Amino acid sequence: MTAIELGIVQVYTGDGKGKTTAAIGQAVRALGAGKRVAFVQFVKGGAYSSELAVLDEMGIAVERPALKPTGLLDKGITEGDRRAAAEAWEIAADMLGGFEYDVIVLDEIIVAMHYGLVDEAAVFEALDARSKTMDVVLTGRNASLALIERADLVTEMVPLKHPYDEGVSARLGIEY
Repeated sequence: MTAIELGIVQVYTGDGKGKTTAAIGQAVRALGAGKRVAFVQFVKGGAYSSELAVLDEMGIAVERPALKPTGLLDKGITEGDRRAAAEAWEIAADMLGGFEYDVIVLDEIIVAMHYGLVDEAAVFEALDARSKTMDVVLTGRNASLALIERADLVTEMVPLKHPYDEGVSARLGIEY
């Protein structure tokens, strides 16, 4: 197998905006090249983000078990957060262990691992056992040093300036 045929593990992390956006760009590019793509979203709940319906319509398999907004930003982790993360991981682990997809995006799984909603060792085990031609993209803040060392590509999004700093709220079609 040449290096070009090998799948890699990509990580998009950091406190800046753009982690999910970069992963969506990778998913769309892969789909455009004829690859079979899945997008599993962790911890994000509530209103369906604008991009998810489009990804689904394009033929990307979208899974998002969290139906309610997460408690991570307000009251802390809820039982619903635990259930949704467990369901998302069950779906993702099944995909990683199969041969149905060429590219799998695990959006916000790094946050789920950081808060103990998904076991990092289980993620590493699934990554190690996946098909060697499968690409996997993991996103979220607070990537562990162990994940950074295991990944083949790591990009850190660093905030230099953001309209939120000036009181501008999240905008439909731009931030969600």
